[in-house]
Amino acid sequence: MTNQLNESYLPTLLQMRLLVGFLGERSQFAWWPTAFYEPSSRLFLEPVFARTSRLAQYHGVLEAARRLHDEHLSVGSYHLFRLPEEVEQDLHALVQSSAGEDLASQVPSSKEAALDSLKRLAGAQAPAGVGPTAVGNINDLDSADAWTAIAGAYLSAFSQNAKAYPYLLS
Repeated sequence: MTNQLNESYLPTLLQMRLLVGFLGERSQFAWWPTAFYEPSSRLFLEPVFARTSRLAQYHGVLEAARRLHDEHLSVGSYHLFRLPEEVEQDLHALVQSSAGEDLASQVPSSKEAALDSLKRLAGAQAPAGVGPTAVGNINDLDSADAWTAIAGAYLSAFSQNAKAYPYLLS
């Protein structure tokens, strides 16, 4: 994968992480017990992380989601919240950039709006199963089909009030 190729799908990947991260929090579908995207969390985070509160929100949810997925998938599996190191570094750089700030500031404040945004990312993707679900190969990381399948798996799970752990084979 070239950096140019990486850059083209990173904003979509970041948007999907933000949406699924928000939807997985305790006030929405409670997949993980965090509340980083609740309005009250800013009151707690801003005094400690004055200039980086959005980054702290992102990393808090990222770690909670990563742990849950890792508990249900084989060691070494790649998923939305655990990707190859160079991609993780690119995402970290993106989330700190002005483009990442823009994406982070657009995280919907309601479950319905977040589901609508996830539905747009999933497109006409057929619903996937629940639990661990292989949706492609890590070599297809830059493929729109892979990310559409991942978005579809999460959308299907949230719609059924079930949990899904879509992953990419290495």
